[in-house]
Amino acid sequence: MKVLSIQSAVAYGHVGNSAAVFPLQRIGVEVLPVYTVNFSNHTGYGAWRGPLISPDDVREVITGIEERGGLCDIDVVLSGYQGSDGIGDVILDAVARVKKLNPSAVYSCDPVMGNAKSGCFVAPAIPVLLRERVVPQADIITPNQFELGFLTDTEPDTLESTLDSVDAAFAMGPKTVLVTSVERPDRPEGTIEMLAADERGAWIVQTPHLPMKANGSGDVTAALFTAHYRETGSAATALARTSSSVWDLLNNTLASGQRELQLVESQEAYAHPRMQFSVTQVR
Repeated sequence: MKVLSIQSAVAYGHVGNSAAVFPLQRIGVEVLPVYTVNFSNHTGYGAWRGPLISPDDVREVITGIEERGGLCDIDVVLSGYQGSDGIGDVILDAVARVKKLNPSAVYSCDPVMGNAKSGCFVAPAIPVLLRERVVPQADIITPNQFELGFLTDTEPDTLESTLDSVDAAFAMGPKTVLVTSVERPDRPEGTIEMLAADERGAWIVQTPHLPMKANGSGDVTAALFTAHYRETGSAATALARTSSSVWDLLNNTLASGQRELQLVESQEAYAHPRMQFSVTQVR
C-alpha cells in the first residue's frame, strides 16, 4: 500500500505528518509525505518557528512526484489540518491527479476544525471549504463528534442522533465515516467511544477515557484507520485495530509524564495491536 500524505510537519513532537508517517511505516505502508508547514513545534505551545509552505510550493512538490511516476500506484491520499483555501485546492487537485492515474485510489480526509471543549479553532473560511468542497470529494472522513455535527448541521449526542449525522455525512459524498471522541450521555462514567460506519453497517468501540490532551493523536487515528480499512475492507476490524493501538499510545504517553506523544516508544502497539477492546455492531 502507498499513501500520499499531505499534512503539516514539526521537528519537535508529533503532529500532522510527524505523527502519521511512522505508525503507517511500522505497519508496512509506504508513505510519501508532503509538508504544508515546517514548524519547530505544534502551535499548542503558543510560540513556534519555521515557515508556512505556500500552496504553489506544495503543488510543485506533488508535480515533482508525478514527474517521477510516483502518483501512478498511490492507493490513498490522506489529508489533515488545512490552513487555507489554497492548500485545499492543492489537495483536491492531487486527489484528482491520483484518481486519474489509479481509479481505485481513495481520498481520506480528516476534517480538522475543532472540538467540543474548544469550539472551532480554524479560520472562518475553513469549515465552509471542508463542508462545501472537500468532504464531498472524500471517500473516507474521520471527524470527531463535534466536527461531524458542524459538517452536517446536526447535533449528535446520543447513539441514534450520531448515526443520523453519519447518514447526513454519507449524503454529502463519503462512503466511510469514522467518528472519534463520541460522548453520549448514557455511556459508563470514565469511558469514551469511537464509531465507524460504511454501507455494510456501523460499529462502536468503548475504551477507558484517559485524563490527558495529546496533540497529534487524531492524526495517528486517521492514518491507522484509513490504512487498516483500505487493507481489510472491514470497518469493524479497522476500528478494533485502531482503538487498540491509539489507546496504548495514549496510555504510554500518560505514564511517561511527557507532553508529546511517545510515538516511537509505542511502535509495537501499531505493529501488533492487542485487540483488547470489543467492537459492537449498532446497525
